[in-house]
Amino acid sequence: MNKIYYKKKKRLPVKRYTRLFGAVLIILGLGTVIYVFFPLISYFVFIAPVFTSDALSAPIPQTTIVNGASVKNMILSTDTPMGTDYNNINNWFPGFSINKSTTSHANVKYYTLTIPSINIKAAQVTTVDTDLSKHLVNIANTAVPPEDGNTVIFGHSTLPWLFDPNNYHTILANALQLKDGDKIIATVDGKSYTYSIYSITVVPPSDTSIFSQIYDTSYITIVTCTPPGTTWQRLIIRARLE
Repeated sequence: MNKIYYKKKKRLPVKRYTRLFGAVLIILGLGTVIYVFFPLISYFVFIAPVFTSDALSAPIPQTTIVNGASVKNMILSTDTPMGTDYNNINNWFPGFSINKSTTSHANVKYYTLTIPSINIKAAQVTTVDTDLSKHLVNIANTAVPPEDGNTVIFGHSTLPWLFDPNNYHTILANALQLKDGDKIIATVDGKSYTYSIYSITVVPPSDTSIFSQIYDTSYITIVTCTPPGTTWQRLIIRARLE
């Protein structure tokens, strides 16, 4: 008697691939949602608690109601051109060009900035270029410490847990922890000058009033992006020479 064997044809594990494909789609979907809503999430995680503690002031009242329209505007305001070089300070202020200095900056090409309360020690500040990847930038046509006027200094920030005081892409990641009375020390030509913080605000990128000059004494204004990890708004930290 002949034995007949039936060999079952192997089928592709359709269910397995379907589940894998579904998981990939879910991950991509969640990633997209997080990316789109990240500025809003970052606002509530990092900025809102500071508002609550009254350590931060802004042109937006603390009682502003968050509704569908305001959320939409917040998300739309994060749109930026693809390929924008944010290491060039000229790209941080729409409609405002930061040209080559015409002040006495040529006499001071570099100096250092120390902010003890957020562990920044002798960070280099330049007056001769606009490359934020290499140092902090003293904006052209603003003062230089310790001369009377408003010294405007711009630097990068990011998520606080990525803070590295030696990396100029992350150096101001903890700037939101600053408060009134904290010290900023500028060392110029071997001499140190201590400034005391008296104002911390949040303004839109279109607000260029931060470059205004007043000459009753010497001021430092530190500018960085906020909420952390976004380019949505600008965090403004003002200090006065003691």
